[in-house]
Amino acid sequence: MKLSAKAKHVQSTLRALGLDVQVVKLAESTRTAAEAASAVGCTIGQIVKSLVFRAGEGPVLVLASGINLVDEVRLAALVGTPIKRARADFVRRHTGYAIGGVAPVGHPRPIPTFVDEDLLQYEEVWAAAGGPFTVFACSPDFLATLGLVTCVKRAAD
Repeated sequence: MKLSAKAKHVQSTLRALGLDVQVVKLAESTRTAAEAASAVGCTIGQIVKSLVFRAGEGPVLVLASGINLVDEVRLAALVGTPIKRARADFVRRHTGYAIGGVAPVGHPRPIPTFVDEDLLQYEEVWAAAGGPFTVFACSPDFLATLGLVTCVKRAAD
């Protein structure tokens, strides 16, 4: 299947970063972690959720394991300013992608990034590649090069 312009941008960004992986287009949606895990045949924990938050006027990106919820209080402490969930227009403006397809790379400008330490337990993880039907697999070690690796998950209620 032919890749979209956004997916091609992700592919070229990954290659420029030295990662020899292939962006794949799937017939099934990968918009949610559960959909993505089903589509690629992995556990939900191996799905990288790219979540954008607003910290003041700027964005913060969290690359979280698909099974985790982000502890917004902990994230605000790490960032050093109050945060809130970003609206769709803010996400698109700062990442170049729509919610449900935000890739961890290829943004118009660098975004402070926090990587969920739980992703490091896997040999391979899957991330969005610019749209709701495109993904790529990589090692979590690659993700660790994109930002601060930390505990961002919310404690079990």
